[in-house]
Amino acid sequence: MRNALNILGVGPTHHMFELEEGTPLRPLWLDLAKGGEPDWEKLFDGYTACVDWPSAYYWRTLINVYPEAKVILTMRSAESWWTSFEATLLKYLQSGDDPQGLGHLLVADQVFQGRYADRDYAIAAYNKNVTDVIATVAPERLLVHNLGDGWQPLCDWLGLPVPSVDYPSDNTASDIRARFADKGVDLA
Repeated sequence: MRNALNILGVGPTHHMFELEEGTPLRPLWLDLAKGGEPDWEKLFDGYTACVDWPSAYYWRTLINVYPEAKVILTMRSAESWWTSFEATLLKYLQSGDDPQGLGHLLVADQVFQGRYADRDYAIAAYNKNVTDVIATVAPERLLVHNLGDGWQPLCDWLGLPVPSVDYPSDNTASDIRARFADKGVDLA
């Protein structure tokens, strides 16, 4: 979704990738994850859209801070989500790498209350989040975009023409494992 929004000119789109070690926004997001007060203008400095962690955790606040913003719920089955999570972020969390990083402070501790390796608990949390988004976000602001839907529904909803390039399909489990391997973290 990050790349799709950037291709459409909606971005630059904020994503967890922008918060790797040494990036200027990382300390601000770490402070927020530790309970600090958010300064959304600073946290999103240079970005006009956001997807994925850590912003997804704060969706309830962000829909009020940015009342004109459109909201995209990227959908997949809970089983598909777990398969991806188990092959990537779960393995990263279990590796012990960066225990004071956003993955641990936000995802492991706050989203899953430390029970991130408990499949049933994690799937229930995923399903609850989906239900909460659909029940909370005004229908005219919300696009439920299923994996595989491609450009048409997204572009129709945003009022933009369909680009002449294929819909991006990166950030797969193998892409993520390769990204971590480049940093010396083995998720195999």
